[in-house]
Amino acid sequence: MADTYDQPPSVTAQSAVEPSLVTTTHVIYALHSLSILIGVTSAATIIGAFVFGLPSIIAVIINYVKRSDVRGTYLESHFGWQIRTFWFAALWAALGVLLWVVLAIVLIGFLIGPAILMLTGLWVIYRVVRGWLALRDERPIGV
Repeated sequence: MADTYDQPPSVTAQSAVEPSLVTTTHVIYALHSLSILIGVTSAATIIGAFVFGLPSIIAVIINYVKRSDVRGTYLESHFGWQIRTFWFAALWAALGVLLWVVLAIVLIGFLIGPAILMLTGLWVIYRVVRGWLALRDERPIGV
């Protein structure tokens, strides 16, 4: 007797996703990647270009506008992932700059502030790459 296997719930949820929403999610990752590229190739920093750059700002606006359309699908996890990445990057950037300024008086701020900004930039790259790879594989991204 042959074993039969049911499809996991994620496959069923994936089949119900509109292709245009998948494309929108790819565009959002592409916009975030463009901000990172601008940060790497210009005088801006990765984190500066990501938080203050027009591509990422447009991406997070699209996230909020389309969020209700992806509710209940595997894309919902990607939208949450992208929104959290943006806002946590902004928070860490603000903290890095604040520590840089406040601790500059005792000279340690010249080390701690830039280190926080650099590590946050690397974290942003990791989050965008990990999320985009999960999207390519048509699976939700873990928190």
